Amino acid sequence: MRHPSAFVRDRFTWLAYIMLGYFAYLQAALGPALPFLRRELNLSYTLGGLHLSAFALGMIAAGLSGAALAAHWGRRALFWGGAAGMGAGALLFVLARQPAFTLAAALLMGYLGTLLLIMVQATLADHHGLRRATALTESNILAMLCAGLAPILLGLLQGTPLGWRAALLLPLAVAGLLALLTWRVPIPAAGARAAATGSARLPRLFWAYWTVLILSVALEWSLVGWGTDFLATSLGFAPATAATWFSLFFLGAVLGRIANSRWTRRFPAPRLLLAMLLVVAAAFPLFWLAPWPWLNLLGLLGAGFGVGGLFPLGLATALTIAAEQSDAASSRVSLGSGVAILLAPFTLGWLADAYDLASAFAVIAVLLVTAIAVTALTNRAT
Repeated sequence: MRHPSAFVRDRFTWLAYIMLGYFAYLQAALGPALPFLRRELNLSYTLGGLHLSAFALGMIAAGLSGAALAAHWGRRALFWGGAAGMGAGALLFVLARQPAFTLAAALLMGYLGTLLLIMVQATLADHHGLRRATALTESNILAMLCAGLAPILLGLLQGTPLGWRAALLLPLAVAGLLALLTWRVPIPAAGARAAATGSARLPRLFWAYWTVLILSVALEWSLVGWGTDFLATSLGFAPATAATWFSLFFLGAVLGRIANSRWTRRFPAPRLLLAMLLVVAAAFPLFWLAPWPWLNLLGLLGAGFGVGGLFPLGLATALTIAAEQSDAASSRVSLGSGVAILLAPFTLGWLADAYDLASAFAVIAVLLVTAIAVTALTNRAT
């Protein structure tokens, strides 16, 4: 554990950052790859969408089993095994020509990739101690950049003889080279309580911040899943133009994470978490309800800025509360994230079918208000 006054990026820190980017890239590539896969295999929208559900189910399964597996096999095995397993799942996804195998590949990527994610979060938190908020926020900057790179490379390579599948093979080559160069880098060991099984009881305050994390993930994925459609159907942008303008959300998220990686050195993560929720509360109504397109887009950028800080700040706060049980805490966070990713966009889409997309966006407002209330009350209790 580092001295509280210092934040040092050593070889393990950079390794963890890059491996989180590897996970984020492959996770983000799955959705944009589905139109190409559906066209080649003649899949329905429902069957195509099941690939994202399979990935989320894998996340849930990893969240349930990750701490116990870490206790039995050790962090090093889960770190590198998860990375290799996610790569194997991506390779199967690329090679498969039957939907049963592509669905199995998505499930494998979700499960083994999330084991890697759990280890990255837990080891960074333990390695940097009281500076975990800075480390987790910085790592998520790279994750966001890699996630944004995935659809760009998919589109570019589809227009070449290599095809869209090459975009999924590229990170496997990078991860393989990184493994050869950094195999001997020590993986931070778990503390005494973190080394126990996943059945260890976590503090009640952890579960309060866990709830905020789940609400934040649900909010983020609802916007990511339906924001472009909202720009097109409710604000009148052409579909291609709407997709371009929605990149403002990702730009705002990157800027938010960069800013918060600096602010965490001066302010406690719980206070910043509440501040970012309030930023979203100010910006989202502009995106949702403003009568002028330029104001909607400004609100989208502001919402991205606030949302970008929510997960890393909430994660850092939750792992600080459960500092001696980081494997179990990180596993439960991944479990909740998988549930949110599985249910939130689906629920919003179901409401949009029943009413309309603009009305369904009220769900996001409810998620936001609830997250602010829980955060404010838990910060006071803390």
